[in-house]
Amino acid sequence: MFLIITFTIEFFLLFLSVLFFISLLASRAGSRFGIPVLLLFLGVGMLFGVDGLGFDFHDYKIAQAIGPLALCIILFSGGMSTKFHEIKPIAKQGGILATVGVLLTALITGLFIYYVANHWIPGVQLTLLESLLLASVMSSTDSASVFSILRNKGVALKHRLRPLLELESGSNDPMAYMLTIIFIGMISSSQTGAGIDIPHVIIDFFLQLIVGSVVGILLGKGSIWVMNKIQLSNDSLYSLLLFACCVFIFSVTYYLKGNGYLAVYIGGLIIGNAKFVHKRSSLKIFEGLTWFSQIIMFLTLGLLVNPSELWPVAGVSILIAAFLILFGRPVSVFISLLPFRRMAVRDKFYVSWVGLRGAVPIIFAIFPLAAGVNNADLIFNIVFFITLVSLLVQGTTVTQMAQWLGLTRNPKGEDALKYFDVEFSDEIKSSMTEITITENILANHGNRLMDLPLPDQTLAVMVKRDNSYFIPKGKTELQKKDRLLIITNDEGALIETYKNLGISNYTLRRN
Repeated sequence: MFLIITFTIEFFLLFLSVLFFISLLASRAGSRFGIPVLLLFLGVGMLFGVDGLGFDFHDYKIAQAIGPLALCIILFSGGMSTKFHEIKPIAKQGGILATVGVLLTALITGLFIYYVANHWIPGVQLTLLESLLLASVMSSTDSASVFSILRNKGVALKHRLRPLLELESGSNDPMAYMLTIIFIGMISSSQTGAGIDIPHVIIDFFLQLIVGSVVGILLGKGSIWVMNKIQLSNDSLYSLLLFACCVFIFSVTYYLKGNGYLAVYIGGLIIGNAKFVHKRSSLKIFEGLTWFSQIIMFLTLGLLVNPSELWPVAGVSILIAAFLILFGRPVSVFISLLPFRRMAVRDKFYVSWVGLRGAVPIIFAIFPLAAGVNNADLIFNIVFFITLVSLLVQGTTVTQMAQWLGLTRNPKGEDALKYFDVEFSDEIKSSMTEITITENILANHGNRLMDLPLPDQTLAVMVKRDNSYFIPKGKTELQKKDRLLIITNDEGALIETYKNLGISNYTLRRN
């Protein structure tokens, strides 16, 4: 007796849940070996595809619908998690990299692709416009990859490099998107014999930037007003309201002929740096939605490609990837940052190295397929292969490269709390940490809380004993393995507390 499975909505949900479960297990195992989580999501999607377990998924329209929505959520979340005080000192550098840097990367790499495709690689023929389109599709660094790798690996960088990289990756997709659309339009015009209106292209380019920026600012501020004025019956609904604001900003900008990706990033930046009701819980839930979007997006893109179709383009893809990583991206970064002479060469080199490609280039590579551009299949497969190379080569060496260049700093004092789920508003300047009561502490200072040598303006506000929590008093008797939550507005006092208690290995939590 054989088990016959028919494709129903229940089977689809079962398949999706299994896919998610395997992806999460793979990400946990991969983090131990320094493999980017998003690369594993792509790998799981490919494993379940036609060349793997046989799931046939080739609906580019579905992928084209999922991709922009997921990217919209990721950019919005990235904007909300970026602080004004962090990006203000590097706003000019980030803005230039997100615009001039992307343009230079597309032009330099596009010319190389055109030369290689017509002189070095037999069987690969691309026109100049097709070469520039291919380069434009992968000209921006991927925000999902950069945010994920820098934050999950806990890379502590010097010289404000982390906010610079996050600002660039979060704001450079609009430029790559517009270049992609422009070259698709130019190729389509050349295929139909219609002329190319260069002045119109330039005007439309700047119009999208201006409209996207203005709408992002205005609707971002409007969203804050709505969040604070509306009174919802359930606190959990505010996270859904935040999601609605994100989609609304993107959609309105689209119909106003602006760049929606730029608008949602700016809108998220405005909202994340403002005060609104239930902000902490809403951001926590939205962070989970962001991860859900990334997983869905990378799994979908993994299912979309057939590994057997990648091998014929492996040679040209590796050649282009090597040029992009070692020459195209570094040259564009160094030229873009020429006005900033105080920025060290090693900083610029590291910015060049973290030019990760991810889901965004693959999503943009779907646009030529939908538009019926010649060699669209070839462009898609090359972009997918280059993305794999970038995540594998650059994504796995982010920390090592920073250490080699001497750009890592001691992250002591920045670890998250493990046993207490406590968070303060950004406006509250405080430091907090956890202390585990040991036999040595009890022997040297006694077993009452009041006996501990805590400096002024330093309080033990909560105790975790086994699986219970309670607020202690001065006469509270402490036991071995009790965990104390210590809070103060003076970080130096926390360090003094550790020294007084004889604790050498300590962590702090800054707010």
